[in-house]
Amino acid sequence: MTISPDAFGRLFDDFQQEAFRLETLDDYSKSGNVDAYQAFLAGESQPPGYNARWLAQVRRNTDAGRRMYRVHILTRPLTRYLQFELGWGYLTNATAGEEFFILDITEKSNPLDGVPDFWMFDESATVSMTYDDEGRFLGAEEEPDVQKWIHWRDTALSHAEPFADWWERHGS
Repeated sequence: MTISPDAFGRLFDDFQQEAFRLETLDDYSKSGNVDAYQAFLAGESQPPGYNARWLAQVRRNTDAGRRMYRVHILTRPLTRYLQFELGWGYLTNATAGEEFFILDITEKSNPLDGVPDFWMFDESATVSMTYDDEGRFLGAEEEPDVQKWIHWRDTALSHAEPFADWWERHGS
């Protein structure tokens, strides 16, 4: 069932323990932070207040003892968008307490091939997300079978490594 943007947004305020995200794409450039991405491509410095709304959301949750974390499935070499997302986004968001893990499939098969992007809240509500080929967000669906998504989260985490460790070896 399609979930409205307002209902989806409330999940980020209402969860009690943890919010998990699986990212599977190498380009979300048409979905948000478009101006910041263009600044990155132009070689500009990260603007003051970059991603402030999301940082405030993360900080509210992590300050309240709620965990926010994600796994990104990717391959090297990184696309320009991933250089932006990891270099500006992840490094900045980590300052608010969000945790990141990388499942690098450059030299191994993808254990989650075909699994879509999703957010899972408290192992009780899951929202899958659909994007077009240019990284434009098209919509979100509430998913009824939470156990399948828990399995996919656990699989992602078991094959991923902490972002800081991965970035130390591969970041640019």
